[in-house]
Amino acid sequence: MSSEKARIGVDIGGTFTDVAMEHRGKIFSTKVLTNYSAPEAAIIQGIVAVLEDAALSFSEVGTIIHGTTLATNSLIERRGARTAFITTKGFRDVIEMRTENRFELYDLNIVLPPALIPRRDRFVVDERIDASGEVLEKLNEAEVAALAASIRAGGYESVAVGLMHSYVNGVHEKKVRDILLAEIPGISISISSEVSPQMREFQRFNTVCANAYVKPLMASYLNRLVDKLRHAGATCPVFMIHSGGGIITVESAAEFPVRLLESGPAGGAIFAADVAKRYGLDRVLSYDMGGTTAKICLIDEATPKTAKTFEVARTYRFKKGSGMPISIPVIEMIEIGAGGGSIASVDGMKQIRVGPHSAASEPGPACYGRGGDKPTVTDADLLLGRLDADNFAGGSIKLRADNSTAAFAREVGEKLSIDNNAAAFGVCEVVDESMANAARMHAVENGKELAEYSMIAFGGAAPLHASRLCEKLGMKELIIPPGAGVGSAIGFLRAPIAFESVRSAYLRFARFDATKVNAVLKELQDEAKRFVHAADPDAKVEMECTAYVRYVGQGWEIPVIVEIKDYSDADGAALRTQFEDAYAAYFGRAIDGLDAEIISWSLRASSPVHSSQPVSRATKGKAAPAPAQRDMFDAKAGKYLPSAIVERTSLSAGDFVSGPAAIVERETTTIISSSYEAVMQPDGCLLVAAKNA
Repeated sequence: MSSEKARIGVDIGGTFTDVAMEHRGKIFSTKVLTNYSAPEAAIIQGIVAVLEDAALSFSEVGTIIHGTTLATNSLIERRGARTAFITTKGFRDVIEMRTENRFELYDLNIVLPPALIPRRDRFVVDERIDASGEVLEKLNEAEVAALAASIRAGGYESVAVGLMHSYVNGVHEKKVRDILLAEIPGISISISSEVSPQMREFQRFNTVCANAYVKPLMASYLNRLVDKLRHAGATCPVFMIHSGGGIITVESAAEFPVRLLESGPAGGAIFAADVAKRYGLDRVLSYDMGGTTAKICLIDEATPKTAKTFEVARTYRFKKGSGMPISIPVIEMIEIGAGGGSIASVDGMKQIRVGPHSAASEPGPACYGRGGDKPTVTDADLLLGRLDADNFAGGSIKLRADNSTAAFAREVGEKLSIDNNAAAFGVCEVVDESMANAARMHAVENGKELAEYSMIAFGGAAPLHASRLCEKLGMKELIIPPGAGVGSAIGFLRAPIAFESVRSAYLRFARFDATKVNAVLKELQDEAKRFVHAADPDAKVEMECTAYVRYVGQGWEIPVIVEIKDYSDADGAALRTQFEDAYAAYFGRAIDGLDAEIISWSLRASSPVHSSQPVSRATKGKAAPAPAQRDMFDAKAGKYLPSAIVERTSLSAGDFVSGPAAIVERETTTIISSSYEAVMQPDGCLLVAAKNA
C-alpha cells in the first residue's frame, strides 16, 4: 500500500458515526448522526465529507478500518436473530443456571440476567467427550438429523452448538454442523470449539450463543457496507477492529462477530495508550464518553489492561457477575449507559435517574429538534451554558434551548418542584457521580488508586464532563488530545493487524509434558498468523504468548508471559518459577509445597505497533485571549460564573486558559472548571491541571 494513500477510521456509535482520515500526517474528521435503519449510509456520508475537506477522491483511499457497537447494542437490546442452541443431553439449562456466584450476596430478591436463548429454543443431543478429549459416547447422528427438521420447522435463522469438553476435542461439534448444513443449506451456524475453545461451560456456551445471535445481523450489515463502498468508488480493502484492539478482515469479522463486541471502545483505548506513550505516563485512566455510553479503562505503562473474558450489560451497580459473560480476548474496561443522549427521569422515590436508556440519534435529545421530547444530558449541558446552541457539531446541528427547557420542566422540574437550572445541575451531577462510581469500582477490582493516575478524555461528551470527574476522583491531571471528539476513530488508525488465539489445554507442572506444550503453541501460532496474513500477506508478525496458571485447588488463574520456543521436559521447572514470581507480584508471596497447573493459553500475533514520538511538555506561558464570554454553571462554585470562550485552533504551545472557561472546537467542547487551568502542548493536546497542583 502506498504511503501516499489516505487511511480512514470509522466508528459507529449509538448517537454519532465518527470518521477520521489521515493523509500525509494530517487528520481530517467529522461526526454525522448514526442512521439506525442503514448504518452504512452514515459511513458513506461521513467519508464523503472528509474527502471533500481534503480535496481527495475514493480512489485515493488506501485503507478503511471500521469499528462498531452494533453487535453490542444487539445483545443489550435483544435484537438478534431467532437462534437455536444445541448442547449435550443434561446440560440444557447451563446458560440459565449460570454459576454459583452471587453478585450481591445478601440480596434475597436478587434478579439474574435472563439467558440469551430461551429454554424453548434450547435442544439436546446424545453424545459425550471427557475432559481429556476421549469419546465416551458417540454422537447420535440420526438424532441430529431429526433435530434439523425441528430447527427448519421452527424458522430459526441461526444455530449455536456447544457440547461438553469440545474445547479439547471439537469432532462432535463439527459433525453436528455438517449434518445441519446438509439438511438446511445456508443456515448460519456457530460452534464453540471455534468461537471460544476455553473451559468453563457457562462462559463458553454463552459466548457461542452470542456469536450465533448476532451473526446474521452483522454478516448482512458488513456485506451491505462493502457493497456500498464499492459503489461509491472505493477500491481499497476494508478491515474491522476487534475487541482485543487489532485489525482483522471483514470475512473474519462476519464469521466471528462476537469478537467485535467492544471494537469501538477498543479503538479509544488504543488512542489513549498512544497519547500516554507520547507523554511518558505510566498510569492513565482512559475516559470515553459519547452520545450513548461512557467507557473507562486502566492503562499501565502505555498498555491497556486486557482479559480473556468480559461482561456485556452489567445490570447491578457495575458489579461483576451481573452481566452477560463473553469469553474472548478483550481490552478490559467498564461501560455504563451514561452518554450525552442518556435520558433523565424522576423515579417513585423522587430521585433523579439518568440512563441507561438513550435518545440516541433517532429521535435524539430534545434540543436536536428531531422529535425527541425527553430531557437528556446534552439538554442539561445546554441549559448550564456549556454548549453553544449555534455552533454544536461545527454548526451542523442548531440546538433548541426552548425544547430543552420544556422537557426539563415537564419531566424533572415540576415533579421535584425545582427550577430548570437546579434540575439540569442535578442531572449532570447524577451522571458524573455514576461515572465516578464506575471508575472507583473498576479501580478497586484491579487494586489501583486513582489519585495516582492521569486522565485522558475523548469522545464527543467526555471533555464536557472530564474536569468535574477529576474533581470527584481526586485526579490532578487531565489530557484532552486533538481530535478528542473522534478519538476512537483515530485510534483505529494506530492499531496493528492482530489476532489473539486462545485454547484451554490443562497441564500440571508435576507431570509437565513438553510435547503437549509444543503442539498447543504450534496450533496457536498457525491460527493467529493465518488471521494476520489474511489481512496482509506480507506482514511481519510479532508474537506474545500468555499462560493462565493457578495453584491446584484454586478457582481462578493469573496470566504469565511465557517464551515461544520448542520446550523440553526440563523447562517445566523454569515455567513454574515464572508463575511463582508472577504470583508473588500479585499477592505478596508464593505458596510453598503446592503444585500448580496451566489451565489455558493465549497467543497474540500482530504486525509492528504504531511508533509514538515523545513530547516535551510546554510550560505555562501567556494567557490566551478570550474574545467572548458567557455565563456557565460551575459545579465546584455551585453557581453560574462568567466564563471565557476560547477557540482551540487559536491556541499555541504554552498558551494557558484559566477556568472557568470553555475551549471550543468542531467535534467537542472542553470545559475547564474554576479549580483547573489548561496549557496547550506542542502536539495539540490540552494539559489540564489543578490550579494548586
